[in-house]
Amino acid sequence: MSTYTTLIVLSGLVIFSYLFDLIAGKTKIPSVLLLLFLGVGIRQIVEYFHIHLFNLSNILPTLGTLGLILIVFEGALELKYTPDKNAVIKKSFFSALIILLCTTFTISWILYQLSGGDYYLCFINAIPFCVISSAIAIPSASSITKHKKEFIIYESSFSDILTVVLFNFMLGNKHISVGSFAKLGVELTTILAFALAACLLLLYLLGRITHHVKFFLIIAILILVYAIGQSYHLSALIIVLSLGLFLNNADQIRPQWFKKYFIYHGLNIDLKQLLQLSAESAFLMRTFFFVIFGFTMDVNQLQKWSVLIIGAFILAAIYIIRFLYIRLVSKTDLMPELVIAPRGLISVLLFYNLPKDLRLPGVETGLLFVVILATSIIMSIGLFIYNRRVSNKEFENV
Repeated sequence: MSTYTTLIVLSGLVIFSYLFDLIAGKTKIPSVLLLLFLGVGIRQIVEYFHIHLFNLSNILPTLGTLGLILIVFEGALELKYTPDKNAVIKKSFFSALIILLCTTFTISWILYQLSGGDYYLCFINAIPFCVISSAIAIPSASSITKHKKEFIIYESSFSDILTVVLFNFMLGNKHISVGSFAKLGVELTTILAFALAACLLLLYLLGRITHHVKFFLIIAILILVYAIGQSYHLSALIIVLSLGLFLNNADQIRPQWFKKYFIYHGLNIDLKQLLQLSAESAFLMRTFFFVIFGFTMDVNQLQKWSVLIIGAFILAAIYIIRFLYIRLVSKTDLMPELVIAPRGLISVLLFYNLPKDLRLPGVETGLLFVVILATSIIMSIGLFIYNRRVSNKEFENV
């Protein structure tokens, strides 16, 4: 394609994504679904006209990683901490942890029974299907009550982080021992110290940089720190979440020496601009990632009954475990928390980061597509019913 054709396609994708967001706001259909179908449609057009393109799947992990960083950072920048939120933070953390572990063990058992393969391979292949996608969950929760929205933001962010920790742990420990957990403890301590240093450094720079371009520099440093942490197999997503929370709540830190060196006039204005830039950058990354993922999908895999049957079992495991946890442990309203459990960006990322020699036959992109599609559709229907019920109650109370 010529330069101008490429520019037309790229700008067209952004315009379509913007329109999809508007449609999502009215219909509660996640824009991610529309982007996936757009990618599939473009693939059909390209194949029909025999247009030659380079292998786009090679750039998916990079786009997905950038999108994940920016989406988690954006979500964290919107969270304001107060002591009364300790309950929702604790609740969301244990919800993410327990549901993740139970779902992973259940799906790995399903894969083990269906494939008869090595249980370690079944377990590590099950992990990508067990993470709640903050890239889909956070935007989808915008229309629900503030308290429930905060729970979804915390839960999906914790789910992302805990899943990455579990995935890295299993990759590095085929045979688990006491030493494996000791090593994990050292890694988590290291990443927390790294996160603290990064938070102080970036806040200090934010107040000292006088150049008119500084927010992209802050984001670039954040991405650099994340990449360095991940290259040493540390769960660097903790840094992203910590930085967003730290920046948005730095004015609550009381020591005078901290206020003297780190708090400055205009911090709140800068944070608003940083949030805006992060949100728009995340929008771009999400657009290109899901369109390209849809484009690289082999839709012929969806004709295999084995893919649909395994997908049905995985979906049953996801929602049964979530239902039991909410009903028996959390003991709160089922809706809309039950249906806000979409799989998406990070599931694809983990799948592509799985070494080829560890991939289980039958667990391919087609199965991933089915689960992502189904969880998004279930969430859309559930949110539509929930919002309609809330609207009816408000109308009756008038």
